[in-house]
Amino acid sequence: MLMNTQNRYERGLAKLREIDGEAGDRVLESLDGIAPDFARYLIEFPFGDIYSRPGLDLKSREISVVAALTALGHVAPQLKVHIQGALNVGVTRTEVVETIMQMAVYAGFPAALNGLAVAKEVFAQGDGE
Repeated sequence: MLMNTQNRYERGLAKLREIDGEAGDRVLESLDGIAPDFARYLIEFPFGDIYSRPGLDLKSREISVVAALTALGHVAPQLKVHIQGALNVGVTRTEVVETIMQMAVYAGFPAALNGLAVAKEVFAQGDGE
């Protein structure tokens, strides 16, 4: 099923805001002066096409993203946004921690340690609000 570009953008922007709230808007704003087209791609493909598919709920999608970003091991800013997004869609702190710990088996202890440090930072910011 082909969807027109405007529908992809609108659907993607709504999904981004549902998951990431203001953090998603900040990511888009950070691209304004350098790569506005990349911001559009980010909205249309991941959020307009993939996140909007019916096969997984948002909790499952965000858990898988937290796992993938943890496994990469070098994407702390994106992991921070997606840990907060996971919390926003109902993933518990325990589920976040367990997901990151699981990655020690597949991505190594350094990647899991980095992920846990990011989670600790996100949790601390939530406690301060």
